[in-house]
Amino acid sequence: MAKYTQKIITSKKVWEKFLLGQNPQTFLQTWDWGEVNELEGSKIFRLGFYKDKKLVGIALLIEERAKRGPHILIPAGPILDWKDKKLVSCFTRSIREIAIKEGCWFVRVRPELLSNTENLDLFRKLGFISAPMHLHAENTWILDISKPESELLSAMRKTTRYLVKKGEKSELKVEISGDSTLASTLFDLQKETAKRHKFVGFSEKLFKDEIEIFSKDNMAQVFLCKDGDEVLAIAIIIFYGDTAYYHFSASVSGHNDLPFSYLLQWEVIKEAKKRGVKYYNFWGISPANSPKHRFAGVTLFKTGFGGYRVDWLHAHDFAVSPLYYLTYAFESARRTVRRL
Repeated sequence: MAKYTQKIITSKKVWEKFLLGQNPQTFLQTWDWGEVNELEGSKIFRLGFYKDKKLVGIALLIEERAKRGPHILIPAGPILDWKDKKLVSCFTRSIREIAIKEGCWFVRVRPELLSNTENLDLFRKLGFISAPMHLHAENTWILDISKPESELLSAMRKTTRYLVKKGEKSELKVEISGDSTLASTLFDLQKETAKRHKFVGFSEKLFKDEIEIFSKDNMAQVFLCKDGDEVLAIAIIIFYGDTAYYHFSASVSGHNDLPFSYLLQWEVIKEAKKRGVKYYNFWGISPANSPKHRFAGVTLFKTGFGGYRVDWLHAHDFAVSPLYYLTYAFESARRTVRRL
């Protein structure tokens, strides 16, 4: 009978070889994303799950000592075969033991599993609770960019295609850089964007750390769309496996006569194609049939480029302490206020 065990993985090579061999792949479970979170002050655990001596699953755990309650996050993970009941049991047992040892109230998991009845039932039977808040991009928009540029353009919404071409004919310029000092530019523009779309922004340090860590492995670039010397839009693009991710971004208000956001997206797509990437992940959009969601406008913009929706299973919590319900009540109230 096969024996399932868990141990900490200390080899980046072992970790990345396993992750890149999986489908789907995700940069949120990469070795580099763990390093970024360590620089942000979080304690991390890189768990490997073994069937006898064969590595069959991994999970990047990120410990958050938040005021609303200490907890562990597993973004876009764990990466394992959910049909292997003994393996899943090894996973849940492991996260319970680590959470209790670390004094955490719960573990929040948002796996790369499609949102459907089967997967919802699976998590319910495992003892998970639907989380009051989302974790990273649960509703995403994906574009297959392996097609020729002409086909990509023809598949766009008519208005989007017009604005892309207008941008190409304009004096706007898109620059590509790996310079982490651009984190300050992104941070400054984010203040304006956050106010416009009513969200809480991220720190300049996080932007800087992400650029530096992922750039070392040629997996991150900063794209800037400029009108002369003025930066109108900026984005950090992560390249991992067969996908390019539109991760962090910001833009100015006004300048409605300049299609800078459209030009920036098109240049990102063209650069990704040069790298041999197959998919472009536009990152977060609003849930289906949610016209009043605060991402509704952004969703209209992103879907104009063509592509298809992918809805991942909503984040679920594995409670290990009765105190978890204090967090649940707090986050439920905050979700209502933020229109999430």
